Amino acid sequence: MLTPMDIRNKEFKKGFRGYNEDEVDIFMDKIVAEFEKTYKENVELKDKINTFNERLDSYAEMEKTLQSTLIVAQRTSEDIVANARKEADLILKETEEKRKEIIAQANTDVLDLNRDIDELKKQLQIFKTRYRTFLESELESLEAFFKEI
Repeated sequence: MLTPMDIRNKEFKKGFRGYNEDEVDIFMDKIVAEFEKTYKENVELKDKINTFNERLDSYAEMEKTLQSTLIVAQRTSEDIVANARKEADLILKETEEKRKEIIAQANTDVLDLNRDIDELKKQLQIFKTRYRTFLESELESLEAFFKEI
């Protein structure tokens, strides 16, 4: 690549009826000044491009990281939802089993209470019969006692 120093140090051979040296030198100085300015701008722009490319690479890396993070977060949330559903199903099954056990126990208790009630009714009937028999026997004894008097 041609540099400003290359232009500044360029010397032309003199020929027969050559150009005016002063005019060539002045023009070359203008070219060198413009070229230096353009060269510096070019270097600065290349530096900016490199900086922007580095930033772009950094942003691209951040984007990849964010995408990975989002994917992980999505999978994690899906796992949490799936686990919650499994746990809810398990709780429902356990609750259903417990409900059935409670109902079965309540039915058994009702049957036991009905048997106890029937047994108490029988005992009450026996007691009534015995008490009536006792009272009748006492009445007969009392009547017999009063007949003798």
